[in-house]
Amino acid sequence: MRVLAIVLTLLLAAPAAQAQEAGAIPDVIGRQLEALEADDFARAFTFASPMIQGMFGTPENFGAMVKRGYPMVHRPDAVTFGTQRAEGESIYQTVTIRDAQGRYHALEYEMIPDGAGGWLIDGVSFIPAPDVSA
Repeated sequence: MRVLAIVLTLLLAAPAAQAQEAGAIPDVIGRQLEALEADDFARAFTFASPMIQGMFGTPENFGAMVKRGYPMVHRPDAVTFGTQRAEGESIYQTVTIRDAQGRYHALEYEMIPDGAGGWLIDGVSFIPAPDVSA
């Protein structure tokens, strides 16, 4: 009976722990956005997964890609965090960014566990903008 109680406690605690960890995801993305805005590509690179780091090799290459392919991320005017969804080990975070020209961009960040209780960015994709009509 005691073993069953321990197992039930662990099973019930797991979703709460995952939800608590998932709550840190906007902070990780926000810190990378701050680093990008300050042109601190070395710091921004630390929030990227090993796969992303391997693709770009250096913080300078990573920064050049962001400036070319994601200028709204490099210089956001406003950032709003939307929903999250879990898929396997990954959590996908929707983010809406308003750029300096007032245009809105919907993005989805794929986040993976870093092995130390935190999260790393494993990819960013453009997604259809959410419907904001009333």
